[in-house]
Order: sequence, then structure tokens, then C-alpha cells
Amino acid sequence: AKIPTPRYSKLSGKEECKHLPAPYKMRRYYTPAEVEVHNTADNIWVSFFNRVYDLTELVQDNRQSEECEPMIAAAGTDITHWFDAKTRDPVTYIDPHTNTKVYYCPQGRFIHVPPIGPDSAWDNEFRIPWWKNEKYCIGSLTRKVRKIRIINTLTKHDDILDVCSEEILNEILDRYIPINQHADSYTWKRLGRPLDMEKTLDQNDIPDETDEYIDLGIDEDEYIPAIHLYFNDDLTIA
Repeated sequence: AKIPTPRYSKLSGKEECKHLPAPYKMRRYYTPAEVEVHNTADNIWVSFFNRVYDLTELVQDNRQSEECEPMIAAAGTDITHWFDAKTRDPVTYIDPHTNTKVYYCPQGRFIHVPPIGPDSAWDNEFRIPWWKNEKYCIGSLTRKVRKIRIINTLTKHDDILDVCSEEILNEILDRYIPINQHADSYTWKRLGRPLDMEKTLDQNDIPDETDEYIDLGIDEDEYIPAIHLYFNDDLTIA
């Protein structure tokens, strides 16, 4: 087992913004619950098209603008419906009064969306609108959250984790570290078989059977696959 080399978000560099959140560990995949907790004006994450964006710095840079308000209201949620699936730009419609194509923003015009008519106050100096700027993308939104039991055969601790189905076991190990800082000093096994920590649960023959349980009318939490941890006698340094 090996803990992935951590990547952390960068500080904003703005000394006056003391209220911005501290750097956080970045992941390849996030659960909707992880996005949902970033739901304030000082800490804004959103997801769309299965990608996760940290818009905190963007909103703080434009905090005096009313165009921030729709984004703050949507913090912590999925906003895929704001965008056209083909162009990946905000949804448009034909204005019946002007017979021109305009952006559809029922929650209010947001940052980088141009006004309907001429507006000398609109700042269009940005090169790339935020929804197409990779700078703000911090990872992907999982397509399926899975539950997994982690049973420590040494301590007898039994924990249930919500993990992303696309994550390899070393990434799941990293999620388990707050519970057991020595998690990489164990051999991870399923039904007595050592697991490949560079593969996903599915690739380790631990399939997701929740859809079958639902079809059968069985509570999907009635059975959660278990992984057993066996201590290797080589404790890492705390």
C-alpha cells in the first residue's frame, strides 16, 4: 500500500483576503457531498459536466459585482443545466422582443456573461470565460459513489467510507488515513486475497451490486463489501 503524493491548492496571494479557505488536498475525483460543503461566498465549489471547479478566488476578485450573486447562491451544487451540452457555453434563447440570441440566466446574469445590450460598465478584459478556464478546474465529479467497509484485523475497527468508483485503492487508502495514519503499513485483502492497490474496486473483482439490490427491493446498505487490513509489522513514522 502506498499513500499518493498529495497535491494541495495554492494560496490566493492576496494578503487582504484573510478569510479565504486554507489550502486543501486535491483529488482526481470528488463526491457530490465533498462539493456540497463548499457553499459560501468565501468558499465556492460547483460542478458541471462531471468536473469540479473552485470559484472562490474568481468570486472574491469580483465581489462588488452583482454578477457574483447567482454563483454564490449556487455554491456547492451542480450547475450543468446552466450550460449547453454541445457548446459548453451558457444556454441561449431567441429574445422575442429583439429577435436576437441572448444568454438564458433565470437566476441572474453571472460573471463573464455579457449584458443583453451595450453596457460601458461591463468588464470584458478576460481572455477565457471561467467555465472554459482550466485554471479553476480541480478534478472530476465521480459518476458513482460507492460504500466500502474497512475492517482492521489488528484493532478490530470497522469503518464505512464513501469513495469514488473511479479511484484506485491507494486513493481510497488516502481517504482512510484520517482514521488510521498507518494505513499504508497494512496489506489490504478481500476474502483472503491481496488486492492490487493500483487498481479500482471493480478491477479488483469487487463489483458494485447496488443496482441489483434496488431492483430486488433490498436496501443497498444491507450489504457493503468489506476489505480486511492485515498489519505488516513495519509501522511508518507518525
